[in-house]
Amino acid sequence: MAKPWKTLDSIGTDEGVLELRQRDECDFLITVGGLVLMNSMANRSEVVLGQLGCKPLREHPAPRVLVGGLGMGFTLKAVLDSLTARARVVVAELNPAVLNWCHGPLAVLTDHAVSDPRVTVEITDVADLVRRSAKSVPVERFDAIVFDLYKGPHFRTDPVNDPLYGRRAIANVRAALNPGGVFAVWGENYDEGFVKRLQQAGFTVRNLRPGRGGLRHVVFVAELLATRPKPSQRR
Repeated sequence: MAKPWKTLDSIGTDEGVLELRQRDECDFLITVGGLVLMNSMANRSEVVLGQLGCKPLREHPAPRVLVGGLGMGFTLKAVLDSLTARARVVVAELNPAVLNWCHGPLAVLTDHAVSDPRVTVEITDVADLVRRSAKSVPVERFDAIVFDLYKGPHFRTDPVNDPLYGRRAIANVRAALNPGGVFAVWGENYDEGFVKRLQQAGFTVRNLRPGRGGLRHVVFVAELLATRPKPSQRR
């Protein structure tokens, strides 16, 4: 018989009450408004997201990576496991309570990934951070941007103005990436419109559903050319 869930912490948000629940040593839920956002026992797509987002950077001596959304830290842990000791990882997380949870009861799930010296956490909207980076000097741009956000791209996404997945947002991501950079995104389902917008922005895109059986979410992997194409010259 399954043990009942115990609420460890709760906080009001614009989306409803955000709660951390636990019933066994490593069995946690994060819910908002009564809906399950994350389950510590079902994290394969988050792990694959971090792995694929950083796979091209395994030989990079000192990559710079942005992770949008901290959650339980599984994506962050997969990112760190894929990078060198000189890497720098910036995590954008909206809610400071989530950061406290990852320092506290959730830390055991990821071997304290959020406390890794390579990690800096900013309590901010990742869309704002991407916009700032897009306007920054090249040294402050990223080699990979990884979005692990509970609202992934979907068919109702505003194709132009959505702050995360619309054309303007994708243009900001492209400007915030170094040549050869990777934009990896978690989604509940495949979204053809999102893929087309990425391709129109100059990304090469592939997607996959990790694992076998059960609910399989989607990981979108969008890559830029390693060198920016030269402008064509008319003769």
